[in-house]
Amino acid sequence: MESSKFSVTSEKGLSDRICSIEYNIKMSNIDTSIFKAYDIRAVYPTSINEEVMESIARAIYTFFSKKLNKPNPTIALGHDMRLSSPALFQKAKDALFKSGAQVIDIGLVATPTMYYAVRHFKYDAGIQISASHNPKEYNGIKMVLRNGDALIKIGRDTGMDDIKRIAIEGEFSKGQEMGNTKDNKNVLEIEVKEAIDTVHPGDIAHFKIVADPSNAMGVVSLKGLFDNLKTSFKSINFELDGTFPAHQPDPLQHKTLVDLQEYVKSQKADLGIATDGDADRVMFISEKGAIIPATYITALIAGEMLRDNPGEKILVDIRYTRNVENIVSKMGGKVGHTKVGHALITKQVNDEGALFAGESSGHYYFRAMGGCESSVRVILYVLRVLAREKKPISEILAEMKTSVESGEYNFELSEDTDPHDLLEQIVDKYSDGELSRLDGIAVDYPDWRFSIRTSNTEPLLRLNVEGKTDNIVSENLEKLKNTILESGATLKE
Repeated sequence: MESSKFSVTSEKGLSDRICSIEYNIKMSNIDTSIFKAYDIRAVYPTSINEEVMESIARAIYTFFSKKLNKPNPTIALGHDMRLSSPALFQKAKDALFKSGAQVIDIGLVATPTMYYAVRHFKYDAGIQISASHNPKEYNGIKMVLRNGDALIKIGRDTGMDDIKRIAIEGEFSKGQEMGNTKDNKNVLEIEVKEAIDTVHPGDIAHFKIVADPSNAMGVVSLKGLFDNLKTSFKSINFELDGTFPAHQPDPLQHKTLVDLQEYVKSQKADLGIATDGDADRVMFISEKGAIIPATYITALIAGEMLRDNPGEKILVDIRYTRNVENIVSKMGGKVGHTKVGHALITKQVNDEGALFAGESSGHYYFRAMGGCESSVRVILYVLRVLAREKKPISEILAEMKTSVESGEYNFELSEDTDPHDLLEQIVDKYSDGELSRLDGIAVDYPDWRFSIRTSNTEPLLRLNVEGKTDNIVSENLEKLKNTILESGATLKE
């Protein structure tokens, strides 16, 4: 039966039923793999496009309104600079409006600015159109709900499966009233002012800071920050360009940092800053052009925040813990360990009331941000330490460092290897150490420790080792690598 025969029906029940049938037909082609552990992400226009976005936006509205028990929730909506983002943003905005949402258009913003908007203005929820650090052909969605001053990131355990089901089945709801839209395009200005007033970076006028935001959303955040700071700031790849002409916006791929490392040295800069695609991750380069491990920045900021907030709790992910534990102990704070994964850490920050948390991937979390990331605050705290200590960042970190970190090694397992069985073999082999099963396995000894876990996003086994000296780390790293390789695994370069 052709849908055109029903286009003039005046019977509401029949019309609604036909609409539902039409949506179910359309959504039968939705690629369910786009619903990830912590967000929605896929290639445009193959798996995510305007048609798919409309149904996902309606599903998100349905989930939000039911979860909040609020038929017309207020939703902040932002987007990044990807070529497909404006069209997807407009489609999401229209779908939310038609569903009954009070849509707050916050425009072109980094993901942390969306988080800030939701918490600061007490919106019910937030949506960001972005594919973070993924290559140019991708796009996606990150979502949060507000619960008082805490933000809940929507992931596998907090509603992603519900949104997927609603989108596929077309079980959409509508508000009791028509939606509306408003603009709030000054969020970053307010976010930066609050961050500066909170951190008080001190006298930084004599510093020379350089950055590479990879033509991505760090351009917006860094400009908003350094336009309000009296210091020398220079940059490369500082034009918004969703084709990423210089390199992919992923600072965890150290090859993307080479240009910045050279720029730091050529400019004789005090510090280099790299942000990822949606600017919720930030990495640093020392004045010598060396990549600074993210855990060192966690320790640096933890010590600084404990100066202002003695006795508070700091969280660090299970991969590397000892440098952070050392500084937190010296500053009289409490330390806790987290699983790996930004949504999981945000939840733990809020559940435990932690002041701050750091992750080895360059995510940093603040209670004052509802448990979410704030790259501008991270940068300000690092500058504050530099201003007070009046030493190069490499010297400050060398004095603070008590543990050597190996860097992460990734292994692809053979098809006939059960990762659980392999981990249990390793547990048996290192049974004289102190075992944690918080995330995979972690085993502690007095002079060293290691962590092995399965990836949340890829079919990989990830290994990290740390210890008191380079020799201790290299010796035990080789033993563990050989044990994993003997199972038939291959080391991924």
